[in-house]
Amino acid sequence: MTRQHSFPATVIEGASVIFPDRIATASVRIEAGIITGIDTPRDGAQVIDGRGRILAPAFVDIHGDAFERQLMPRPGVMIPVETALLETDRQLAANGIATAYHALTLSWEPGLRSVETGWAVLRALIRLAPRLTAANRLQLRWETFCPAAHSLIATAMNQPDIPALAFNDHTTAALLHPSVALHDRPFDLIPDYPLTPLDTPAFRNRIEGRAKRAGMATDDYIALMLSVWAARDAVPEGIEHIASLARASGAPMLSHDDTQTETRDFYRAKGAAIAEFPMHERVFQPARDAGDWIVLGAPNAMRGGSHLGSADAGQMIRRGLCDILASDYFYPAMLGAMAQLHAEGAAPLHDLWKLVSTNPAAALGLADRGRIATGTRADLVLLDWPDRGTPAPLRTWVAGRGGYSALPDQSAPAPISP
Repeated sequence: MTRQHSFPATVIEGASVIFPDRIATASVRIEAGIITGIDTPRDGAQVIDGRGRILAPAFVDIHGDAFERQLMPRPGVMIPVETALLETDRQLAANGIATAYHALTLSWEPGLRSVETGWAVLRALIRLAPRLTAANRLQLRWETFCPAAHSLIATAMNQPDIPALAFNDHTTAALLHPSVALHDRPFDLIPDYPLTPLDTPAFRNRIEGRAKRAGMATDDYIALMLSVWAARDAVPEGIEHIASLARASGAPMLSHDDTQTETRDFYRAKGAAIAEFPMHERVFQPARDAGDWIVLGAPNAMRGGSHLGSADAGQMIRRGLCDILASDYFYPAMLGAMAQLHAEGAAPLHDLWKLVSTNPAAALGLADRGRIATGTRADLVLLDWPDRGTPAPLRTWVAGRGGYSALPDQSAPAPISP
């Protein structure tokens, strides 16, 4: 949903350019939203001095839900949707993200993650399309216990920018017996799923935060959850219906928080070729063997571990068991993860960068972006990255259009070594 304009040709000269197979000093020419040449003559183009900087493919974010903090900056405090999305768009561009799939949770609970809010976001993105800088797309993070979302999903699948679809099940996770660790949760659809006692303080404490987000009293929220659970037998049919809509539209599909190979196998059979945030190590190798894309959180890699105790992203990358890093809940984490992984020597920087550009673009079917090469979309980010320092975006281009600039007057230190 990105506006298109024509701008004069621009040449970015002298930067250390992250190509798919190397980092090299080069000039990059962009015009009409496309990269039209590498090391070609200026020919009257506007020139931007990239010396001492790094020029990289802009980020492609397969899953980001930080926009929720613009919609609801405090529990129960909702902000007008267009105001929230315009602010989110500015944050994307300022963090070098040219394509963002907003993880829009479609749940049976009211409030922030309700279907009603989902409709408001979908309609607002359509209205705002001419005004947005980044390509703001949707990941329909569908709670499988929410049949009320079917109509919205069908409508979204018919939009020009086809959304991604993520199969989510936080209902069974919330009702899991405390004797079973969340990371060992069995396949959600087994008949004898281990349910928690509902009258324990631990359960009520776990639910209180969800109830507050939904604007409900805890007892009312629990009653609603149990009424949803009572319709569990209809969930498999609903999953197949929604999967068929996604297959017909060509939408990429993901399964979220898989804890068992049985879960991953089930959703792969529905067409979900992307494993998003697997929660147990047992899932990774079978997913790799099956050719799935594997997504982990950039905050996990940036911080050196998962805040939920899931698999360590850095370790999985080193073992070849992670293809994509998503911003998850913090947009700056995509660049932060690159800095941390590079400092750790996890891989050469040009290979690491595929985790946040080339690979998510490929997994989402976006063949026109995610790398710096002649003929691709001019989605670029110019970085100030001093040796042993923290990198920062200086300028972002989205389809050749300058979406963000913080270029200082003085020259920056030389970039880190490739």
